[in-house]
Amino acid sequence: MLRETVISTLDLPTHVDEALTVQALAFGLGADEIAVRRQIVLRHMTYPGARAYGATTADGALVGFVYGMPNSRAHWWSTVVEPYLRAAGHDAWLDDSFVITELHVHPGYQNRGIGRALITTITDTATEPRSILSAIDTDSPARGLYHSLGYQDLARRVLFPSAPQPYAVMGAPLPLRHRGGAR
Repeated sequence: MLRETVISTLDLPTHVDEALTVQALAFGLGADEIAVRRQIVLRHMTYPGARAYGATTADGALVGFVYGMPNSRAHWWSTVVEPYLRAAGHDAWLDDSFVITELHVHPGYQNRGIGRALITTITDTATEPRSILSAIDTDSPARGLYHSLGYQDLARRVLFPSAPQPYAVMGAPLPLRHRGGAR
């Protein structure tokens, strides 16, 4: 039976372990990777303008989350992707952009419009004129979602230290296209 989900603001520091459980299931992460990511998430949520939204079921289970913040060229992510964006002529996207840091939906709740609802909800609150993110550089449902929302590839084959696969950096003007998908 399909349970309805509600999208609302999420106190991510309080619910970090629940969120990382969703991320581990969605992204196939082990305990060591989750321990590292826990510290990163908690640090990110102290940055100015950082915010999060969650998708919860009627019984209060967190089944998806998104968080992001206004981008800064001083952030680690920006320092890694900047040379790739510069080489592609797109490094200006690092300025005045809202970055989607993480977006994950529990595998049992994917393909129900939850990811679309999470990303459009968080970007609808952004004051920046555009959004950027990175995604594994494969033909995946996640990249299909981003493309359907108006994100375009800005750089491909981006290598992050210790990441086993290359990523694509994607950008879209805001507001995102809201077509398709149910809340």
